[in-house]
Amino acid sequence: LLAPYILTSVFCCLLFAAQRHVLTYMEDAVSQLLENREDISQYGIARFFTEYFNSVRQGTHILFREFSFVQATPHNRASFLRTFWRCFRTVGKNGGKYSSICCYLLTAQEYHCLLQLLCPDFPMELTQKAARIVLMDDAMDCLMSFSDFLFAFQIQFYYSEFLESVAAIYQDLLAGKNPNTVIVPTSSSGQHRQRQPPNDCNPLEGVEASLFYQCLESLCDRSKYSCPPSALVKEMLSSVQRMTFYGFLMALAKDQGINRALGALPDKGDLFLDPAMDQELEKLVAQVSGLSVSGPASSSADTANMPVRNSPRINSPWKPLHHRRKMDAESEGSNEETDSSEN
Repeated sequence: LLAPYILTSVFCCLLFAAQRHVLTYMEDAVSQLLENREDISQYGIARFFTEYFNSVRQGTHILFREFSFVQATPHNRASFLRTFWRCFRTVGKNGGKYSSICCYLLTAQEYHCLLQLLCPDFPMELTQKAARIVLMDDAMDCLMSFSDFLFAFQIQFYYSEFLESVAAIYQDLLAGKNPNTVIVPTSSSGQHRQRQPPNDCNPLEGVEASLFYQCLESLCDRSKYSCPPSALVKEMLSSVQRMTFYGFLMALAKDQGINRALGALPDKGDLFLDPAMDQELEKLVAQVSGLSVSGPASSSADTANMPVRNSPRINSPWKPLHHRRKMDAESEGSNEETDSSEN
């Protein structure tokens, strides 16, 4: 009975060029359908599949989902990065039109609280690794700008398996070993074995950049996970004689060519520009202002003249909507912690 809907869903999935991961989305859609079949019986199976794959195409399907799903495909990771930027880009504004809800610098723990608003079980380990790219030490209580953290987080989150292998190669090169056997992680990025980060405290430390690139080129050829474009990595390493591990990570985070190739975030100069979202914020502010002006004694005629928000509805899959209600009741503690950090 589900065959027509499944074929339609596969076709929708092919339309946004995710052919390599069709099975992942099909399994998730069917799993959600079976888990919520009683509610969806009123909602409609055809409508459910249509909205599910529309949300996948729009990138809203990762909202409030478990981390294992958020990091399951490159499209999911890019969607999560884009959503995180759009939701919290105002924290990077030093003043501005919405300065009353903005703060300029946050700690790693506070950025982690923001990540957990979108993915409740997001691992702290990834947030800490992203913070170390910016801070290059273990001072996790130091403050970071939104742009510095965001671009570092993008590299650490999207290329997590690649960076795990890079760390192993770097340690072998430091020890004088031949890293011909490329270590490619097979577990999820949140469950990698614990590896001591390479020590970059001494500025004289580092490895020969040309040899480092040869190893990374071999890694990119063999790896089944996402890797930065090798041409951009070569250009980056060809300009220096030696390179440290965290120096390499910082160079990746700052390289706008790699950012454009990944395609999830705008250029750094346009990081705080999002006309579509700003228009939505304008409508929300106008609506709230209208509600504030209209007191309890307002007549029905006054209510009819209040601003009405006419914005397109963004479709999202059934399960995130189901879990959103649950999160509203559980996220009060995280909100309080983030709010207290701003005072």
